Amino acid sequence: MFRMMVNIFDGRLVSRGRRLMLAALLLLSGCATSPPPGIRPVEHFDFARYSGTWYEIARLDHRFEAGLTQIKASYSLSEDGSVRVVNQGREVDTGLWREAVGRALFTGRKDQGSFKVSFFGPFYGGYHIAALDDQGYSWALVVGPSLDYFWILARTPKIPDDLLSALLQKARLLGVDPARLILTPQDPP
Repeated sequence: MFRMMVNIFDGRLVSRGRRLMLAALLLLSGCATSPPPGIRPVEHFDFARYSGTWYEIARLDHRFEAGLTQIKASYSLSEDGSVRVVNQGREVDTGLWREAVGRALFTGRKDQGSFKVSFFGPFYGGYHIAALDDQGYSWALVVGPSLDYFWILARTPKIPDDLLSALLQKARLLGVDPARLILTPQDPP
């Protein structure tokens, strides 16, 4: 979910966006695309079922998402076999929508939930689905190249409290401290 903040209303980079882009670029330049130690991407993965829109329910804090609300990501298959990634979020301060469009490639087998994602040319970061609702594809736990990058995603902007509690427990079992997670507001500011 690395993102370059672009004003989608007029397509210009905003000054905050330039700073965030540089921070994300520096971050990605040192990132690996392999899963962190102890994390195994889900098997029997079906991208056709995973494609579509996912809402960010919770995340570990990072500058590139600071000040954003209503964050969501959409995934679709491109003609060349890569995955088109569109991340969006609304700035709390201004109410403006920000968007970043990227490209993801499978890092191995296509039935394994492991990608490398780029929003900045040759710089890729890992995107690994560590847990997934394999029945309905209604929620996913995603880690980056280390456990410092973690997201809880769902098909709906909000999930029941009991499901959130269960996913927080799954996060703990993966090695992520649930107390460090930020719940992502999905209501308009």
